[in-house]
Amino acid sequence: MAKKDNFNSTYISTIGIDFKVKTIDVDGKKVKLQVWDTAGQERFKTITTAYYRGAMGIILVYDITDEKSFENIQNWMKSIKENASAGVSRMLLGNKCDIEAKRKVPKETGEKLAKDHGIRFFETSAKSSINVDESFLALASDILQKSNKRTGPAGREVKITSSTEKKTSKCALL
Repeated sequence: MAKKDNFNSTYISTIGIDFKVKTIDVDGKKVKLQVWDTAGQERFKTITTAYYRGAMGIILVYDITDEKSFENIQNWMKSIKENASAGVSRMLLGNKCDIEAKRKVPKETGEKLAKDHGIRFFETSAKSSINVDESFLALASDILQKSNKRTGPAGREVKITSSTEKKTSKCALL
């Protein structure tokens, strides 16, 4: 039986919205992430923006072998600014770093964009599982850190009282 976190090369790309739950350990605390994969396709933009409103974290993903996917990140950044809650944790991922020979977007270009927006950056490979867990852990840590400082609307505040308590955070993955 295949582990659910494994890469599946026969997986059909997301059409509209896909939903997964991932539970991770952050400093001894169990954090349950609801991950809404919105595919980032322009034709689903009206659907996607609705998911920003309740999101505590947003991961923007581009394909390092596709310059157009990187160029679209600026449009998604603008959309997040217009539609997401203030202070939402964001992260930029350059995916497919396992196929360096086909790279079109230099790592430094992704790093600069992330720095310009004051967000974290990772290069990842879903296929080779490079930096995937690390990026989810970093985003969950950012969300917990911000949530512990915030006194927002009910359901958005995170209170950690024991190492076995689970907290659900909603993340949008573009």
